Amino acid sequence: MNVTNSPGRPPLSPQEGWISDGRQVLHFQPCRYDRWSQSLEVTFGEVMPSGEPPLLKHRRELMRDEAIKLWAQKRRAGWQVCAPQWTPPPLRRA
Repeated sequence: MNVTNSPGRPPLSPQEGWISDGRQVLHFQPCRYDRWSQSLEVTFGEVMPSGEPPLLKHRRELMRDEAIKLWAQKRRAGWQVCAPQWTPPPLRRA
């Protein structure tokens, strides 16, 4: 998730992104947005030691501002942007 287009400014529409601390992976995926509200589905996974795809633990839908805060908090804690770790299911439209 590219959280900035220019310094201090989040993108106007939600974007997909992946971050990991080496043990856990978070996948941010836009799930619904319109003029008044934007939300992302955040999937939490645990990296498997044998190189298998991460074990998916749970999903949450977060409003855009909450997702941006979670992304920023994890980045400050040392999490790094990573390549996709699994093939996400098709996006559900509401």
